[in-house]
Amino acid sequence: MIDRKDLGSWIEGTPQDPDYVPGTSYGLPADGPGSVAGFGRRLLSLVIDWGLCVVASIAFFQYDPLATLLLFVSLNVLLLSLFGATPAQFLLGLRVLPVARRWPMPVRALVRTLAMLTVITAVVWNRDRQPLHDVLAGTAVVRA
Repeated sequence: MIDRKDLGSWIEGTPQDPDYVPGTSYGLPADGPGSVAGFGRRLLSLVIDWGLCVVASIAFFQYDPLATLLLFVSLNVLLLSLFGATPAQFLLGLRVLPVARRWPMPVRALVRTLAMLTVITAVVWNRDRQPLHDVLAGTAVVRA
């Protein structure tokens, strides 16, 4: 007989250690500044940054979808490289930190942003609460 617990473990993947704290494998604190940011703030920052790009596209390009996309990529790569945060991340108290690999931040920002545009990398997460685009870039979004 199939038990709900068996079905849940099949759907959710292998069982996780209930005492594991996301981000600790990278040396990040369990809570407070420097800890891994939650999904809600990350999603809100994405929506705000995309909205800023849409407004700029409307103002300067009569809303051109390609211009919106290029503005989004430019905003992310430039500001993550220089400041470690986009305008919305800064507003919401988030920062993008390098946690793996020895790449310069502009390369990380470009890899992260281009991977994010595939969308699938944004919906596949690991146990450290990192979406695949952060894993590929060797970054983590943390609370500031």
